[in-house]
Formats: sequence, structure tokens, C-alpha cells
Amino acid sequence: MPNSKDVFKWVVSQITLDESADEVNSIAYLLLDKKLNISKSQVIAANPLANVNPQSLLPWIERINQGEPIQYIIGSQDFYGRSFIVNPSVLIPRPETEQLTSILIQHLKSINSKSQILDIGTGSGCIPITLQLEVTDVTGFGIDISASAIATAKENNRIHNTSIQFLISDVLNDSLPPSNFDVIASNPPYITEDEKVAIKPNVLEFEPHSALFVPNNDPLKFYKVIIEKSKTSLKRKGLLAFEVNERFGMQVAELFKEHGYESIEVIKDYFGKDRIVKGLKFQ
Repeated sequence: MPNSKDVFKWVVSQITLDESADEVNSIAYLLLDKKLNISKSQVIAANPLANVNPQSLLPWIERINQGEPIQYIIGSQDFYGRSFIVNPSVLIPRPETEQLTSILIQHLKSINSKSQILDIGTGSGCIPITLQLEVTDVTGFGIDISASAIATAKENNRIHNTSIQFLISDVLNDSLPPSNFDVIASNPPYITEDEKVAIKPNVLEFEPHSALFVPNNDPLKFYKVIIEKSKTSLKRKGLLAFEVNERFGMQVAELFKEHGYESIEVIKDYFGKDRIVKGLKFQ
């Protein structure tokens, strides 16, 4: 009878991705947990396994070896301690977006009253759903141009028993939802077309390009529109916060200044790169 550690080692041996050993191990742990219900702690303990056929994992391992993200294969990604449905219609939430969410939570808790939020380009809905779960008396909206993304966000809304209103909307051409928001947040497309050559194949070939890329000649187009529209949709002292391309943090901060925002900050991510820009509306 094989034990859990033997199965883990076999899975690792079958993965041929050009990734670090730590990344391959992480993929193997996720696959075993989600597909065979074998946890990391069980692997470490080398528990005996009955009625487990490791060969059943081969179709999923083949998809992994073709570069498909493990999160799409298992259909979920953990975010802020909770599991969210993800699929190729939405970006896979990343640690930088958790960092942005932490900043939003801190601001909302400082208000200490009922708050309205708006997440632009919501994807899986992980940001507004997390805000409602982490902070008392938060309501609001998540908008996205993709109908498939909104369907995914609504399903996450149902699973987490939250009440965010998710709407199909094109922020470049449509008005923002009618409300007076305490927080507006966005992780818009910000990778320029000429940066595609540096993007890993598992991102380039599987994640939605509409949520990733902007033209070389107008990389800040989403920021320009959202900063302008937010001026009339934020309450006084309302927070506007973005995730940004590390190359354009200072340029986004300059847009904030041009539109009269105050308390503007450019915040670095865990790798020391400019990643979040935030400011308050006072006028």
C-alpha cells in the first residue's frame, strides 16, 4: 500500500514544468489536496493510503505540464484566508492584491460607520467580498466588462453568503454606479503590449488578456478615466486606491495630484516594487 509521501514524490516526478522545486512542490500539494483530499500535513506524516489510485491524476498533470495554472485546474484560489472560485474568465488573485485589500480594510475600519465600496474590474469579486466579510457594515458594488467574470463573482458572492451587487459595466464608457462611496478600488489592466515578452507562458496563454494588457501608447488610460469619474462618486475624505504597473507608480500619483487628491502615497509591494497608489478626495 502506498503512503501519502510516496504519492507526493510520484506526482512531483511527473511534473515537467520549468519551475523551481518549491513551485513544483506547491503545485503537487494543491493537486493532492483538491483532487485526492490528501493534505500537506498528511503528506509530511507519510500516512498509509487505501483505495487511492495516483494514476487518476495523470489527466490533470498533463494539463499542468502544458502550462495551465493549477488554480484553473482545481478551480479555486485562496485569498485572504478564504477560497474563491477562479476560471479563465478571471485573473488569479495574487499577493499584491491581498496587500491592496489590507490597505482598504484598514481605511474602512478607521471610518467606524456604515461604508459603501466600489471595485472596478472586479474579476472573481475577491476584493469586495473580502471587504464585506472583514469589516462590519460594508455594502457596495463590483463591476466588470466581462459577463463571465461577473457570473463568477456572483457565484463567489453566493458561496461566501455576502451581498455585494455585481454588475456588467464598461468603466471607460459607462457611468459609475449611483452612490456616494467611501472607497473606490481597482486593479485595472496595466501591462503594456511590449512587456508581453517578459510574461510567463502560464499567464500569457491562459489568463484573460482583457484584464491584463493596455496599449503601449496609452498605458494609463484606465487610471485617467477612473480618477476623473471617482471625483464625483467619492465622499469627502473617500479613498481611491489602485494596483499599478511598477513602471508607472509615480505617473499615476501625478494624475492624483492633477485632479486635486491629497494624502497621496505610492506603496511598494513585498518585492520592493511600486505597486499601490492611493489618495483621498478632499475637494
